[in-house]
Amino acid sequence: MYPITIVGLGSGELDQLSVGVYRKLKEAQTLVVRTDQHPAVDELKSEGIQMVSFDSVYESKDAFEAVYEEIVAKLLKMAEEKPVTYAVPGHPLVAERTVQLLIEREKEGQAVLEIAGGNSFLDPIFAALRIDPIEGFQLVDGTELRQDDIQMRQHVLIGQVYDAFVASDVKLTLLEKYAVDHPVTIVTAAGTSAEEVRTVPLVELDRETRIDNLTTVYVPPVVEQTDRLKEWQTFREIIAKLRSPEGCPWDREQTHESLKRYMIEEAHEVLDAIDREDDNDLIEELGDVLLQVFLHAQIGEDDGYFTMEDILQAIGDKMIRRHPHVFGETDVADADEVLKNWQDIKSEEKPKRDSLLDGQALSSSSLLTSFNYQKAAARVGFDWPDVEGAFEKFEEEWREFKDEVADGTQASRTDELGDVFFTLVNIARFLKLSPEEAMQHANQKFKNRFSYIERSVTAGRGSFDDYTVDELEGFWQQAKREGGTQDETR
Repeated sequence: MYPITIVGLGSGELDQLSVGVYRKLKEAQTLVVRTDQHPAVDELKSEGIQMVSFDSVYESKDAFEAVYEEIVAKLLKMAEEKPVTYAVPGHPLVAERTVQLLIEREKEGQAVLEIAGGNSFLDPIFAALRIDPIEGFQLVDGTELRQDDIQMRQHVLIGQVYDAFVASDVKLTLLEKYAVDHPVTIVTAAGTSAEEVRTVPLVELDRETRIDNLTTVYVPPVVEQTDRLKEWQTFREIIAKLRSPEGCPWDREQTHESLKRYMIEEAHEVLDAIDREDDNDLIEELGDVLLQVFLHAQIGEDDGYFTMEDILQAIGDKMIRRHPHVFGETDVADADEVLKNWQDIKSEEKPKRDSLLDGQALSSSSLLTSFNYQKAAARVGFDWPDVEGAFEKFEEEWREFKDEVADGTQASRTDELGDVFFTLVNIARFLKLSPEEAMQHANQKFKNRFSYIERSVTAGRGSFDDYTVDELEGFWQQAKREGGTQDETR
């Protein structure tokens, strides 16, 4: 195994190379360049330096990662027979994937590397753009760009924008966050005599004619907060400001306890938007739920107990831990087995309880508490064999309730009515229906029909007192006929 010496060709012409790097190139027995599409390569060839390039590998592969893997494989093969000098654009350790792959092979004992210097493209880029990197900047790969990678408050440099196809992908990704007219600067051949710096609206990025392997795209920071509303950090800033001494008196007064009812209300409004299949409302209502989460997180941070990062870590850890079939080696056959594994893992995580019903009560919903109790009991076999048993129990409880209505007290009637509701929840569980959702549907349906009656009364004689019960019932029946389809979707 012979050594592979890696040198950087810098970002410009030959006269920008250091003397040491130039000597290594001149003295190389076997010189290989990743690409000959570089200003210094033609000058080296004109001086009689012999070299080969890997440009043909780019033409034979469909994906960049496959290209890089093939180049590394060829270099390792060559190094089995003789020392190799491998020249790459820029600096070997700046945005050079093949070098990173070679370093991985070195750690595995498959290569011996010597990494020499070279000027990266960053210095001439900073000079061309007149920006100071101390203000904060990102260097990202245009071939693997994701919207979550981008920090809008920083200077963003996007390398590896080889052609119009990559530029188009970069544009579409940036448009997920930035405005269509946000200025972007295209820098080509920075630091050379052929340097070009062009600023265009983001939407026109892929329409530029000169984009090649020496192109870097620069996205300036977004200063105005209102232009950064698609970032999580911006929303966190807004909530922190509302809770600050200079913020909103109402928001400053809120506690975990005072916000409880709003969380319930917002969750119900989300369900209503889903039922109405209204995507615009769903966006707004999900935002209201997110507001509640961020408010609780900010209260936790203000009180010194926990932060948003703690919440993210807790839920992220839980999702990974409870999905071993996705993040681990566990195999599952179907969704039912997934749920069984979830419950098994959950039971191992939770402290031992005296009762299966411990932790199942929800103060916000008696219906869901009943549902949880019955579900917990059913897991250990305390359940009817089928829904018929639940129906029979309901009929028994209904008779007992009617008996108490005739001869009982208010206390006994309340007790028996509770049994009726409990058995109805049991029927819902057997039929895989949500009792909470069913009541929301019923409430909304009543609201729709009663609103129809109100409109009819207003358009008619003007007052409920002017109508008999039978006439009002007539309006109700009309509401059913005219709004039947709407009722069913709610």
